[in-house]
Amino acid sequence: MKTQKLRKTSLMFITVIFFAIGSVSFATQTSTHETSTKDVKENVVDAAQAIKNYSVNQRDEAVKKAKVALDDLDVRIDSMESQINKKWHQMDQSSRKKSRDTLTALRKKRNEAAEWYGGLKHSSNNAWEDVKKGFLKSYRELRDSFDKAHSEF
Repeated sequence: MKTQKLRKTSLMFITVIFFAIGSVSFATQTSTHETSTKDVKENVVDAAQAIKNYSVNQRDEAVKKAKVALDDLDVRIDSMESQINKKWHQMDQSSRKKSRDTLTALRKKRNEAAEWYGGLKHSSNNAWEDVKKGFLKSYRELRDSFDKAHSEF
């Protein structure tokens, strides 16, 4: 009986995480049709690739792309947290801990990316390449954390 309840709760948790991670980003949605998870990932990769190729003279464009990418991740994290909160009372202690740990790790990585984003906005011309690489590395780690959470759940 307890095993069945645990299995049911775990399955529900996996479903919540799957939909939260795979949800359409409101930051990148351009119409009322739903964007697939693949499209969202392609947009994120495109944004990262574009930033990678920007020179210091294109700082404003790079900062805009970085902001959109971070806003997208904020929406996805908030959506995940909302879904978890809605199902919180149905989760067992293990699922609750795992979901909170996942959210904490994602927010930590998001904050690290935000620090590099600030560097993009304010770095000197000489530091541009290093700051840009730091942002991209941090952003990829955050994106990979979403992918890992998706594959685990």
